[in-house]
Amino acid sequence: MLGKCFSILCIISFIFAIFCGNMDEVSKSVLQGCEKSVSVCFSLVGVMVLWNGIMEVLKESGIIKIVSRVLTPVLRLIFPRSFKGGAATEEITACISASMLGVSNAVTPLAINAISKMERGTKKGYATNDMIMLCMLGCACFNIIPTTIIALREAKGAEITYQIIVPVWICSLACMVVGVILCRILGKIYGDS
Repeated sequence: MLGKCFSILCIISFIFAIFCGNMDEVSKSVLQGCEKSVSVCFSLVGVMVLWNGIMEVLKESGIIKIVSRVLTPVLRLIFPRSFKGGAATEEITACISASMLGVSNAVTPLAINAISKMERGTKKGYATNDMIMLCMLGCACFNIIPTTIIALREAKGAEITYQIIVPVWICSLACMVVGVILCRILGKIYGDS
């Protein structure tokens, strides 16, 4: 769907550029945009590789298990079905930890792994309340260190890259609380699969 929207926007922009005589500016903008996107991707790749490596080291060294034990009382309240059955508790903890560290690129493979383990024993093609909660927390979890945003600010030449930390804490905490409350309310209304 998103691809169709972008395609339509590009086609409309191209048509208007032809009729308004702005094809030179469109050509320059396309080339500059491609150049900028490649440089931003390279700056993000370094941060992504670093934090994915750190998460793997934490997992292999057993620190994720320790963090899992510390977070278990809180996560047991948020993911009751998974923690009751013991399904994917380490994966959930790794996913939440990566999300809290602001490494959104590392969250995706961890969340896929967690959801595939949570899916065992459920109806095929249906998401449980715990799966939905994990997806929500992968998108709107409290960010202790917003590494991706800091990397983007550094790539764009911001003088003070860390001044956004307190606003990110406030916004991410508010989003997480509202998301958890909505997931709980809607989970009670629609039930679990």
